[in-house]
Amino acid sequence: MALVPVLALIAGQFLPAYPLRILDMILLYAILGLGLNIIVGYAGLLDLGYVAFYAIGAYSWALLASGQFDIHLPFALVLLIGASLAGIAGILLGIPVLRLRGDYLAIVTLGFGEIIRVLMNNLDGVTNGPQGIARIDEAHLFGWTLSTPQDFLYLLVAMLVVVFLFVWRIQESALGTALSAVREDQDAARGCGIDTTRVKLVAFAFSAFVGGGCGVVFAAMQRFVSPESFTFWESLIIVLVIVIGGLGNPFGALLGATLLILIPELLRAYADYRLLLYGMALVIIILARPRGIISRSFGPTWLMRRLGGGKC
Repeated sequence: MALVPVLALIAGQFLPAYPLRILDMILLYAILGLGLNIIVGYAGLLDLGYVAFYAIGAYSWALLASGQFDIHLPFALVLLIGASLAGIAGILLGIPVLRLRGDYLAIVTLGFGEIIRVLMNNLDGVTNGPQGIARIDEAHLFGWTLSTPQDFLYLLVAMLVVVFLFVWRIQESALGTALSAVREDQDAARGCGIDTTRVKLVAFAFSAFVGGGCGVVFAAMQRFVSPESFTFWESLIIVLVIVIGGLGNPFGALLGATLLILIPELLRAYADYRLLLYGMALVIIILARPRGIISRSFGPTWLMRRLGGGKC
């Protein structure tokens, strides 16, 4: 894991603006994948509306740091507000869907994502509707102005390290064990004394919190937001990040984001067949590695066991 931020920072010193922008998006989707992994990978709850939390964070920055209502709050404060609002939305979503599983849960979360997008599209007096919100302030963090792709690279690397360590600690904690039990068999987990309701709500809250924070950063990078940026396709890409990389493994989110963002860019020379080739590449990867490129068991604990001769 330590190599990823180091390589990203080194590359940031030499890459021109456009490749740097691509690298920023890889890091952003990797963080989104880490957040979604808490719900899908660890708890086994299929969430197809994760883009809703992303949108809540983005519109938090757009409304609280722009000329829309002439409010200009600091970036760090809005980052906390946007992530917290998304976390609250995650809890509110989690409460009514606690009894749902499988396809039914996926449909409800998909509907939640579409509800948020439609609200953003129709609340003209608040969100400026389909025209979106421009005139968004530049982000300033502790006196440092975030205006170039290189500036956001440093921020995203720091966020990636923090979120990765946070997600990994969840995996290795008692909460991670409870989430795994819920994923394998909710009824058996409840029979063993695990409060499945609380565990699911915590998972939804943590996952949404990460998504909301990413949304704030995305809006600060773009300095423009509109409902078109938060369609179902965005949710699908985030799900594919962890499915391709490996469910339940934080390293998988990094690899999945790299492939999902980089492959379309490499296929730009084949514009007429770009989506066809992109789809074929995804199908081949999934057929070759149906459980993800990186297995669930791979990680720091796995490495320590191998290096220690089976002892940890």
